[in-house]
Amino acid sequence: MGHEVTLFASGDSVTSARLAPMRDKALRLDPTVVDWLAIYMRMMELIYRRADEFDVLHFHTDYFPLSLFSRQRTPFLTTLHGRLDIPDLAPLYREFGDIPVVSISDAQRVPLPHARWAGTVYHGLPEDLLPFREGPGDYLAFLGRISPEKRVDRAIEIARRVGLPIRIAAKIDPTDQQYFNEEIAPLFEQPFVEYLGEVDEAGKADLLGGAVALLFPIDWREPFGLVMIEAMACGTPVVAWRGGSVAEVISDGVSGFVVEDLDAAVEATMRAATLDRRRCREVFEARFTASRMARDYLAIYESLTSRTSSARRHDLRIVAQQEA
Repeated sequence: MGHEVTLFASGDSVTSARLAPMRDKALRLDPTVVDWLAIYMRMMELIYRRADEFDVLHFHTDYFPLSLFSRQRTPFLTTLHGRLDIPDLAPLYREFGDIPVVSISDAQRVPLPHARWAGTVYHGLPEDLLPFREGPGDYLAFLGRISPEKRVDRAIEIARRVGLPIRIAAKIDPTDQQYFNEEIAPLFEQPFVEYLGEVDEAGKADLLGGAVALLFPIDWREPFGLVMIEAMACGTPVVAWRGGSVAEVISDGVSGFVVEDLDAAVEATMRAATLDRRRCREVFEARFTASRMARDYLAIYESLTSRTSSARRHDLRIVAQQEA
């Protein structure tokens, strides 16, 4: 949109911004990393030393910048991407209650009503990242992590009851390996279940675009759920459990169905093929593109910089009066 952007990230990042590499390789892809907190702390310090070069600093690192960057004058904000219903977080955000933060859904804000919310900005994707698919295939899809709160077991049961195969693309984090081994691996042995492992962007487009529906049977307060808008971009409706952001993201009866129990999920999945896939795509284009996300953030940046300019003018007047 014509702005100069510097991205502080790993050196293997692919970006059109000016890249300021903090290390060679992304943390998640580097098995040699032992203490990622040390890497984060170093990154915060390096950004702090360059803060005066920028009009706005925008963090996506949760609470890490709050203390250090509250001690400098460049306007900054941080987008909170994770769950906020952890008891330890409330005292922290109350301590830094004057720091602007951004939510990725209104539902995400509920545990921290006292925070200084600068706005809610829904995630967005480039319009051409995932192509629209006119007609569905003959299977259901699940895309996400294999973890208790994502409930892939529910997705498999829905597929069994509606009589459709299910293709599952998911990663297994080390912390969830035992859960997978004990509770999920046996379910994957059923003939209608196909486990794909992790997929790249091309594989994601094929998986989502060819599905009758994406199943999103979560069992937690989902802050956003990017996979829902990825499916919508392909024209694929989503059957999702009500919780967290789901009712904000899914237009019930248009881009999918919002359900509250297994029986309702089975019924909704059987009706998913009746939804207009073109309308699913239209909802994505209207609400969840990267350009819309950028405009939302620019409005917040402008608000922050105008307030800071006003405060700095006020400071100058006070200094002048003192010198006089």
